[in-house]
Amino acid sequence: MKNITVIGSGTMGNGIAHAFAQFGYLVNLLDINEQMLQKAVNTITKNLDRQILKGNISEEQKNNTLKNITTHTDIVLASSQADLVVEAASENIDIKLKIFKQLDSICKPSTIFASNTSSISITKIASVTQRPDKVIGMHFMNPVPVMKLVEVIRGFSTSEEVCNLIMETSKKLNKNPVEVNDFPGFVANKILMPMINEAIITLNEGVAGVEEIDTVMKLGMAHPMGPLQLADFIGLDICLNILRVIQDGFGNPKYAPCPLLINMVTAGNLGVKSGKGFYDYSNSGKDLIVASYFNKK
Repeated sequence: MKNITVIGSGTMGNGIAHAFAQFGYLVNLLDINEQMLQKAVNTITKNLDRQILKGNISEEQKNNTLKNITTHTDIVLASSQADLVVEAASENIDIKLKIFKQLDSICKPSTIFASNTSSISITKIASVTQRPDKVIGMHFMNPVPVMKLVEVIRGFSTSEEVCNLIMETSKKLNKNPVEVNDFPGFVANKILMPMINEAIITLNEGVAGVEEIDTVMKLGMAHPMGPLQLADFIGLDICLNILRVIQDGFGNPKYAPCPLLINMVTAGNLGVKSGKGFYDYSNSGKDLIVASYFNKK
């Protein structure tokens, strides 16, 4: 595989494009919004500069990475010759199903479809295509250029050949892929989201404050970031969506999102991206959090 299409130029999409381009793949980065694409390229450039400062890459590698990325707003131009399409659109099942159904009519029969979904069934996504054996999950972690894990999710019909190829491709990106089965939330979010939800419940019950809860988890459990700050970083709307997918998938009330989380999302307090969540980011923001990750590595 050489030609990669990444659908969605947001936080995860630009990170995935960065990772593939840095390791020599030709990347078509697709979004419906030209301004979002320009913002994505600016973010990739900024993160490459951080890698240079850390001594991880050279100026030449930065320039080659940027040369490997072409931006598009036309899905046909971006996808028709792709060997692998990685979807990183909104965590909304209707949007994802529409994208994959459209891709199925555009792409070569040999093209592999991967979704960066953090909770939605790969089997369900594959069901709207004529190539369910070639549909798989590639759940990258944020920030993608730094974090080593890729959850590789095998759908009910995903072939052994495709699974092995995606595992090997992930290793070529200097990632550590872990194969998991297609259950709501997979492994990462099936464990992480109930923990975040329990931290929000603990806050809502008045057991302790935001900083106190995060400090206990950082100092007592050696977490690099407390669960409430991590929720802000992920996006409280994303956390809520994932919890609802897990709750619906298992039909278990223990996964029900805390009313405080629901109210915060309804009020538009989504975390870093909105400037306010459990913490106030009006004078700092996501860029500083991402920079801290790059500086640790």
